[in-house]
Amino acid sequence: MQPSRPAAASRRTSRLPRGARRLQLLRAAQDVFVAHGFHAAAMDDIADRAGVSKPVLYQHFPGKRELYLALMEEHVSGLADRVAEAMATTEDNRARVDAAVGAYFDFVDADGEAFRLVFESDLRNDDDVRAIVDRGTAVCVQAIADVIAADTGADPERALLIASGLTGSAEHSARWWLPRKGSISRDEAVALMSSLAWRGISGFPLVDGE
Repeated sequence: MQPSRPAAASRRTSRLPRGARRLQLLRAAQDVFVAHGFHAAAMDDIADRAGVSKPVLYQHFPGKRELYLALMEEHVSGLADRVAEAMATTEDNRARVDAAVGAYFDFVDADGEAFRLVFESDLRNDDDVRAIVDRGTAVCVQAIADVIAADTGADPERALLIASGLTGSAEHSARWWLPRKGSISRDEAVALMSSLAWRGISGFPLVDGE
């Protein structure tokens, strides 16, 4: 007998409010999906991880795909909120760039490795998953583009192009940095990347030629 089974069974006797139970199930599902990917994960594993019976799990989520999409919505929205908050923390655009880059680093470095679901999903070709990610990315890009347009005078399309490059760079550099954070601190990494981004943005020609 595996030692984890009795503990899980004992936890099944506890009752939680619906919202708290849903959150518990999402956290358990995140652990399983991050560890195994969507295709290899099983609802049995998620129920066991949460310490509930499968009927309880199905009361909240009708299937594995719906559970995965709920997680995707949560974390993509969380990243978009981080970026939006970064844009709102200051009216200094140099500081905003630093905060936006930092938002990606903090998202990647958060407990639970939720970024793997968003950036490394083995279900990225699914239309619904792609739509969730694309929608969240668009929100992040638009928030940054608005600042770029205001600071440089760039037209909306060019501001969006620059913002898309900035978010892509922030994502990839944060993922590269994560396994190396013992040798490069978060603050140093963010400063390096935001300085690079700002150098390019600040050099963009203003519409009025100033």
